[in-house]
Amino acid sequence: MKIKIWTKRKIKRFRENIDKRVIFEWGVIAVLFFIAYFMFNYLLMPQINLNGGKHIVINYKDNYSDMGYSAKYLGKDVTGDVIVSGNVNSKKLGKYKIVYQVKGEVLTKKVVRVVDVLDKEKPNIDIDKTDVYLCPGSEVVPEKVKASDNYDGDISSKVKFNIEKDKITYYVLDSNGNKKSISKKIIYKDNVAPNLALKDSDYMYLYVGDSFNDPLYEVSDNCDDKVKVNVSGSVDTSKTGKYKLVYKAVDKAGNKSEAVRHVIVSERNQNGTIYLTFDDGPQEGTTNVILDILKEEGVKATFFVTNKGPDYLVKREYDEGHSIGLHTSSHDYSRVYASVDAYFNDLYSVQERVKNVTGFESHIIRFPGGSSNTISRKYCPGIMSSLTKDVINKGFKYYDWNLSSGDAAGGRPTAEDIKNNVINSLRKDRANMILMHDIKTYTRDALRDIIKYAKENGYSSGYDSGYDSGKSDGISNIAKNMLKKNMSIEDISDVTGLTIEEINNLRENI
Repeated sequence: MKIKIWTKRKIKRFRENIDKRVIFEWGVIAVLFFIAYFMFNYLLMPQINLNGGKHIVINYKDNYSDMGYSAKYLGKDVTGDVIVSGNVNSKKLGKYKIVYQVKGEVLTKKVVRVVDVLDKEKPNIDIDKTDVYLCPGSEVVPEKVKASDNYDGDISSKVKFNIEKDKITYYVLDSNGNKKSISKKIIYKDNVAPNLALKDSDYMYLYVGDSFNDPLYEVSDNCDDKVKVNVSGSVDTSKTGKYKLVYKAVDKAGNKSEAVRHVIVSERNQNGTIYLTFDDGPQEGTTNVILDILKEEGVKATFFVTNKGPDYLVKREYDEGHSIGLHTSSHDYSRVYASVDAYFNDLYSVQERVKNVTGFESHIIRFPGGSSNTISRKYCPGIMSSLTKDVINKGFKYYDWNLSSGDAAGGRPTAEDIKNNVINSLRKDRANMILMHDIKTYTRDALRDIIKYAKENGYSSGYDSGYDSGKSDGISNIAKNMLKKNMSIEDISDVTGLTIEEINNLRENI
């Protein structure tokens, strides 16, 4: 029994000694391995450190720029010895590898950076984000929404919507799972004022004794089919004056709109009056400045326009209460006066432009060169005799001038020359219909001084009332020329519309 116990103790002690030896040996091995690893990696193997890490992500189409690196070998900086290979195409989704290598005396170190090109950008929904106001009880009608994506391009067809009680949400998902949504609040309330538009111009010009017929208005509303319109003010054509009619539209929700029509009543053939007329425009840089001056001075004018120049200037002329006349589309004499048909084709073209821009169809015209010009004979002899009659038969009125500013006479006039030409020719015993051109810089620069002189010397500013006097002067000139050619009084009366008595008076004055 004692022998067995002794044997067991011996075996136990032997095992303990073996375990201690094994542990010791493995410990020695581990230390040796660590030393070897250290020597391998830090003494024999170069080291490369990547700025930003071994894995980075960039967005689709973003420019890829290497974040940099550094390398050491045996304590020395060997960054300059690193060889970099691989590239990144940011215009194509995917994983790209960039390899960095550097050689030591014995071993070569290689490090790989992975660059993920991903589409992380949300699509764009092109929509007005303001609240949606609807008529009470009306149905929500989704808008046609445009959507685009940096990767997919136009994805408008993928836009969907969700309608809730007080909200509509538009959303879209691109092919890479990026989602964009925009919500708009729905408010069932009419907050839109009626659309009130005056028929014809908001400036009307009448003579004393004329009858006034209100062209009235057009009114519409988004929710109300029966909008009430009240008109206040009156026009008394028995005496001269400036009258104002105020039109007020109110829908059933209480939204209001207002429009004002100005009616100017003046004496026929008013003497000592100046009528400013401008031909050949509009033109950027001159017409806009002329309009500024007229507005500041409180003076109205007539613009005989062509198809040249920007539409917004024609619209501004009309909106600011000036008269819009027609001066042919091209102002090309060879084209305009090639034939009667050619003239009217050209005229109708500019008439259409004015109507499209202003909504107003003008029927007042001025012939290029005037109604008694001689240059037209070069292209079609006798055409003016026909045109002066034909335009009237077609519902047009033509107006010449009795005072020229000289701004189209050629040479190099100055603003001072233009001013002197006008003020030295003004007369108190007539209506002064002044010919100017709003495409001339010197006319633009002379205008304010002309207006100032007229005001200081008792001249009044004319409106359409001067047209007839201008027309009268033009017709009289035509009649005089016809008398000088010994044409019969009956033919002259037929062409000009003057009475036999009026023609005889002209003949006595020749």
